[in-house]
Amino acid sequence: MTDFFTPLDPDHPLAEVAGDLCAVFAQAGFDAAGIAGHLGPELCEALYRGEPAAVRLGAAGDTQLDQLIRVFLLHDPCTLNQLGQLVGEDIADRLRQTGALVADAEPGGAIRVALDIRPHIIRGRTFWVFSDVDAALVDHVPGPDHVLGVGSASLSLLQSTPATPAPTVLDLGTGSGVQILGHLASYSPESATKGELPRVTATDIHPRALALAAATVHAAGVEDCVELLQGPWFEPVAGRRFDRIVANPPFVVGLPEVGHVYKDSGLNLDAASELVVSQSVEHLHPGGTAHLLAAWVHQDTQTWQQRVAGWLPDTGVAAWIIQRDVADPAQYVSTWLKDESVDVRSPAGQERTRLWLEHFARHGVTGIGFGFVAIQRIGDNEPSDILAESLTQHFEDPLGAEVEEYFTRTAWLRERDHADFAAQHFQVRPGLAREDVALPDTESGQGFSRAVLRLSRTDGPRWQHEVDEHVAAIVAGLHPQGLNLRDTVGVYAAIHGYDEQELLDAAVPIMVDLFRHGMIMPA
Repeated sequence: MTDFFTPLDPDHPLAEVAGDLCAVFAQAGFDAAGIAGHLGPELCEALYRGEPAAVRLGAAGDTQLDQLIRVFLLHDPCTLNQLGQLVGEDIADRLRQTGALVADAEPGGAIRVALDIRPHIIRGRTFWVFSDVDAALVDHVPGPDHVLGVGSASLSLLQSTPATPAPTVLDLGTGSGVQILGHLASYSPESATKGELPRVTATDIHPRALALAAATVHAAGVEDCVELLQGPWFEPVAGRRFDRIVANPPFVVGLPEVGHVYKDSGLNLDAASELVVSQSVEHLHPGGTAHLLAAWVHQDTQTWQQRVAGWLPDTGVAAWIIQRDVADPAQYVSTWLKDESVDVRSPAGQERTRLWLEHFARHGVTGIGFGFVAIQRIGDNEPSDILAESLTQHFEDPLGAEVEEYFTRTAWLRERDHADFAAQHFQVRPGLAREDVALPDTESGQGFSRAVLRLSRTDGPRWQHEVDEHVAAIVAGLHPQGLNLRDTVGVYAAIHGYDEQELLDAAVPIMVDLFRHGMIMPA
C-alpha cells in the first residue's frame, strides 16, 4: 500500500507551480464539466461513490484527459517522464521538488501524485482545490496531519453563508481554502483585473494546510487579495475586525486530545465551538456577520438552546442558531471512528469507543447536536436577540440567502414594539401554502376529520407552522393595500363576536413568529 502522505518542501512552495499546472488542466478540459462530459453520468456517480475500477474503465483511453483522470483523480502510478509528457517536463519537475509526488509501493521506479488536486464548481465557477488524498479512491488511511478537501461540512458552510460580497472576510481555520473560493466566487472574473476584489484573511494553526490553501489560491489567480496567517484560533488577528467571518472549526465533541488536526481541537467536549462562537463577536464590525459550523452536547441539566445561547453576550448581537441533526453518543463515536478508517470491531476500535463513551457518561452527555450559528453585531447597548431552533425538514435551497433575510427581518422587528407591529400592513409571502390535512374519522366510521391545519413555505428552508382556523383566517385577510394587522384582527373579532383587544394580544406574538420565518412580510 502506497503511503500518500509526503512532507511538502517549504523551499519549493507548491503555490509557485499551482497556477501553471491548473492552466494545463483548463486547456485539457480537466475541470468538473469536462470530466462529467467525458465519463458520463453513471461513471461520474461511480467517481463520487468511490469506485475507482469503474472510473478507470471509463478513462482507459490515451487522450490527455483520460490520463489526467487516471493520474490525478485515481492516483495511478506513472513515471516522471510520462508525467512530463502529460503536463510538461518543467511542471513535472517542479511538482517533484515540492514534495507532491511519492514513490509507488511497487518496485519499478514509478511515482504517484501524492495530493488531491481536484476541480470543483463552487457557486457557479470552476476552481481547483489542493488537499491531501483521502480514502475515497485509494487504499490509504489519512494520518494526523491530513488536510481535507471539499467535504460535506465545507459544502454545508458554503450553502449557509450569504453569496453577497463583503469587503473584508476572515476565514478561520481555512484548511485547503474552500471557503476563500466560496467568497471570491461572488465576484466576477473581471473584478481581479480591475482591482475590485475584497481582502480575505485566512488563518490556520497547521502549516501544511496553509501551504495547500496557498496553492488553491494561486491556482485561482487571486493571491493578491488573500492574506494567509498561521496561528491558533483568533490569535493571528488579535484586535482586528471584519465584515464577515466564516469558520468550519475542528468541532468534533470528545476527549481533550488531538488525533487529527482537521477535526480535533484538543479542547474538552464542545469547548471548540464555544470558543469560536463566543469570540467571533469581538472580531466583527458593526453590522458584520459570522457564519459558523458548530456542535454542542445535550445534557439533562439544561436544554441545548440554553447552552449555546449562553455562549453569546447579553447585549450587542442578533443570532440564529439552527440545529440540523442530533446523534446519540454511541452513534456519534462510531461515525467519527469510521471517518478515521478505524474498524470499530477491532480491539483498538473497541478500546477507543469505550474511552470516548465513558468520557461522555462522566459529563452527562445524552446526545450531540450539530448545526449552524449565524451572528450579527448590532448596537453594543441593544439587548441581544437570540433564536435557537431545530431545522429537521429536508430543503434544497441555499440557506445563506435565508440567513441574510433573517437578519433583515430581525432588524425590522427591533425597531417596533407590540403596538407598532400591529399598525403595520403585511402581505403573505408568495408561495406560502395552506395545508388542511384530514384523516379518516374513526369515531363516526365514515368521512374525514381535520388532523392539522398548517401554513408552509414552499421556498427556502420550508418552515411549517401549525395554526388554528382563527390564525389562518387572519393571515388570509392580510393585503398590502388593505387593512393593517390591528384592523384586520378587529374585523375578524367583530364578525365572530370576540373581544378585539384580547384577540389582538393573542395574535401579535403568533404573527411575529410567522414574520421571523418569512411567512408574512411588510407591505
